[in-house]
Amino acid sequence: MADHAEVMRGIRQYPGVRYPVLIPNLQGFQHAVAAGATEIAVFGAASESFSKKNINCSIEESMGRFEEVISSARHMDIPVRGYVSCALGCPYEGSIAPQKVTEVSKRLYGMGCYEISLGDTIGVGTPGSMKMMLESVMKEIPPGALAVHCHDTYGQALANILTALQMGINVVDSAVSGLGGCPYAKGASGNVATEDLIYMLNGMGLNTGVDLHKVMEAGQFICKAVNKTTNSKVAQASFKARLE
Repeated sequence: MADHAEVMRGIRQYPGVRYPVLIPNLQGFQHAVAAGATEIAVFGAASESFSKKNINCSIEESMGRFEEVISSARHMDIPVRGYVSCALGCPYEGSIAPQKVTEVSKRLYGMGCYEISLGDTIGVGTPGSMKMMLESVMKEIPPGALAVHCHDTYGQALANILTALQMGINVVDSAVSGLGGCPYAKGASGNVATEDLIYMLNGMGLNTGVDLHKVMEAGQFICKAVNKTTNSKVAQASFKARLE
C-alpha cells in the first residue's frame, strides 16, 4: 500500500466505473481520500490467526478500527464495502465455523458497509461448504448485500460461484487471468479468472455487459507485463485454438 498515491494518479478513471481502495485503518483512510479515493473497502477476517497475520490485530481490535473508518466515511458520503477473509477455511486454523463468518459479516453490515464480500482466501471451499456458510450468513444479511470472492487453488471456484448464484447472490469478485494470491496463505492461487467466470455466465444466458474478448486482451497484456502465465482456462484454450 506504500505506493497508493502513485497508483491513484496513474489510473485513467472512466465514468460509471468504481475504483474502491482497500483501507486497513483511519490513517489509511485519510491517505486514500487525499489521493482521490471516492469509495473504500475494509478487510477483516473470520479467523483470529489470519487477522493477526494479515492486519496485525485481533478480530475485535479490527472491528474498532473499522468502526472509526466507516464513521468517517459516512460523514464524507463515501461508500464502504466490507471483506471477510477465510470464510471457507484458514491456512492456520483449518475449517472456519459458518457462525463465525456470520458474526463478523453482521458486524460489518451493521456498521454501514453497503456490501459484504465473503472470501475463500485459500480456495479450499466446495459447493457444500459454500452452501452451509451462505445459509448461515443469509439469516442475518440479505443476499442483495452479499458478494462472493473465490480463489481457485483447488479448482472449485466456478462451482462455488454457481452455488452462490443459485442461492441469490448476484455480485462476484474476479481477477483478470486469475492473478493474485496472498502472502499469508502459502500455496493459495489467485482469484477466479474473470475470463472463465464470464464464459460460464455467458453460457448460462446471464448478460454481464462485459466483453470477453477485451478481457482476454487485457489478460494477455498484463501477463506479458508481469511475466506470468495466465491461469484462465478460457484464455489458454483460445490461444491454443488460434495456434492450430
